[in-house]
Amino acid sequence: MNFKNKLNFKKIFILSSLLFILGCSTDEKQKVTTMDQLVMQEEFDMPGAPSSSLWSYNIGNNNGWGNNELEYYTDRPQNIKVEDGMLKITALKESYMGSAYTSARILTKGKFEQKYGRIEARIKMPWGKGLWPAFWMLGANSDTVSWPQCGEVDIMEYLGNNPTSIFGTVHGPGYSGSNAISKNFALTNDRFDTGFHIFGIEWGENYVNYYVDDVLYNQITPKDVKGEWVFNQPFYIILNMAVGGNFPGSPNNETSFPQTMLVDYVRVYQ
Repeated sequence: MNFKNKLNFKKIFILSSLLFILGCSTDEKQKVTTMDQLVMQEEFDMPGAPSSSLWSYNIGNNNGWGNNELEYYTDRPQNIKVEDGMLKITALKESYMGSAYTSARILTKGKFEQKYGRIEARIKMPWGKGLWPAFWMLGANSDTVSWPQCGEVDIMEYLGNNPTSIFGTVHGPGYSGSNAISKNFALTNDRFDTGFHIFGIEWGENYVNYYVDDVLYNQITPKDVKGEWVFNQPFYIILNMAVGGNFPGSPNNETSFPQTMLVDYVRVYQ
């Protein structure tokens, strides 16, 4: 995206935020904050592997990653590459290292971690039962405290057999797994697998606001959780596409492969 388009994007976002505020009541759940200082920008402009200065990989199956997932994550270009100005995460049906599927998962752990701000990505989804793309974050202390004490913010989770809906969720101590605090957002007369959409949060000391295409659809605050609020620390960003698992179930005969999650950009503002 060129510099002029980036400026236009910021102007549109600021204007939409102001219009939203003017049109809202005093309900605290309609809080909108304009954050326009760009502190991280990944445009996926350089072909090849994702930039090693920002991204690292999770490799393996790791006993299903705690969710009974079926894929083996790799760093092979068959599963992940930057091409045509975007990141492509591709799930394949193949026998590999004891797993029936392969895919990829990258993260900014130890390379970029952020406390508060607007975190967003522009993504086009795949389609098919058993596909589970996600754009999410974990607390930077995840190596020193157990999950969910470190906190998890799922900016976007998508089930491939429900192409009109996504979920935004937080996990923490006392509200994790099936007890997580979550809300879905559904499109009207559109699908997430037929075009790109922007998924984001605006995050402050005592709130996480959830957006799709700059539409605010949920706010989570300390009073909404049934446990400790663990979101006042830096978090790192994760992009992945799981196959199978407790949430989406397994692929069926109608799920074709390969399937690709396309990420146009990831940006962080404060």
